[in-house]
Amino acid sequence: MIAWVRCYWDEEDTWFYFEVDAEGWVTRQVELQGPELTPIAAASLSEWQQAHDVGRLDEYDSRFGITAELPVSEWEGHDPEQLTFEEFEDVWGSARQQIASRPS
Repeated sequence: MIAWVRCYWDEEDTWFYFEVDAEGWVTRQVELQGPELTPIAAASLSEWQQAHDVGRLDEYDSRFGITAELPVSEWEGHDPEQLTFEEFEDVWGSARQQIASRPS
């Protein structure tokens, strides 16, 4: 079952939004930083894997970032807030649009 959650890290003033698969791996991740909620990452694990396969990983990472490298069951010190699919999609769509429209 897929779940959608968000967490806030006050040390970095960043909201993290996660789409998590049934095994706890992050499949999509958005990071919004500061009071303006500026998108700094909007990464998809499947896109990352495709970029890796075609030798364009550096380009993908520098534009969209990466997803968490550990399953959520291994995270410490986070208190996730459940989201609906629609809530996650709104944030995902907006962040992707903003990041994609930036000059590379």
